[in-house]
Amino acid sequence: MTQPKTTHDIIMIGAGPAALTAAIYTTREELDTVLYEKGIVGGLAATTDWIDNYPGYKDGVQGLRLADELRGQAERFGAKIVVGEVQGLSREGDHIVVRTSDGEDQARAVLIATGSGHRKLGVPGEEAYHSRGVHYCATCDGAFYMDKRLIVVGGGNSGVQEAMFLTRFATHIDLLVRSELKASEVLQRKLETMSDKITVHTNVTVDEIVAENDVVTGARVTHRPTKKQQFIGADGVFVFIGLVPNTGFLEGSGIDCDASGLIVADANLQTSMPGVFVAGDVRSGATMQIASAVGDGATAALKIRQYLETLE
Repeated sequence: MTQPKTTHDIIMIGAGPAALTAAIYTTREELDTVLYEKGIVGGLAATTDWIDNYPGYKDGVQGLRLADELRGQAERFGAKIVVGEVQGLSREGDHIVVRTSDGEDQARAVLIATGSGHRKLGVPGEEAYHSRGVHYCATCDGAFYMDKRLIVVGGGNSGVQEAMFLTRFATHIDLLVRSELKASEVLQRKLETMSDKITVHTNVTVDEIVAENDVVTGARVTHRPTKKQQFIGADGVFVFIGLVPNTGFLEGSGIDCDASGLIVADANLQTSMPGVFVAGDVRSGATMQIASAVGDGATAALKIRQYLETLE
C-alpha cells in the first residue's frame, strides 16, 4: 500500500452543515482540516428551497444561501474542500487511512458527517430515468418543467413543501401519498389553499414510472383500498419519501451502525473505531434538523481537539 505523503490533523467525510461547522472550529485552531464531498457542498440543506426554522433568520433563508455562507466561513479560516468520493477507511497504527476515488489520504482523526440520501421508490423505470424525468431535488431540477405537469410522491413535510415550491414552474401537480398526509398542520393548511394547482391522491402506491420513446409520460399507480390501477400523466416525477443514511462506504470497516444503518457513537461522538467521530444526520439518535446538525458539528470539533491532545 502506497502511503500518502501528508498526514492531516482531521479529514471530514461530507461537507454539509455538521462538517462545515466542525471545520469552522477546527481551522480556527489551526488544525489542518480537509473535507471530502462527493455531491453538493451544503448537503441536503443546499437543495432545500426555503428554511424557516434555522435560528437567526427571522424571515427564513434559502437553503443554498445558508450552505454558501457556511462554506465561505469555513474556507475563510482555511478549510480545504475536495470533490471526491470516500470508498472506505481503516485504522493503521496511529492514523486513519481514508480510501477515496482518487487514491488514499490519511489523518490523525476523522469526522464522518455524510448525512442522508433520498430514499428511492424501487419501481420499474425509476433508475432508468433518473435525472431525465425522475428527480429528488426540486430546487435543482424544477425549472426544467416550466409549464409542464408533474407528479410529486410523498406526503410528509418534504413532499408537501417541495410540491408547493414546484407550482412556481408546473401548470399542475399530482401529489401521490401512500397512506394519509403526514405533513405538519401548518403545511397542510397551506396546501389546502393551493387546490387549484395541486391534486392530492391519498392511499396510492406507485407501481411504475412510464415512458414512451424514452421520455417519461407519467406513472402507473394503485389505489390501495380498492386495488384499482390507473395511469396519471406527467412530464416528470419528483420523489420525496424519506431518507437513508449514507453509510454504505463503511461496510467491512468495523464501525458499528444501528439497525437503520446510522452510526453508533459514545457521549463524545466517537465511533467504535478510535479516532473516528460522527456528527449530523448520519449519527444514531440524531434529530434530523439543520440546527442540531450544526450543534453536533461544534461538539464533534471540540471532542476531536481533546482527542488529538491525548496523542501529543
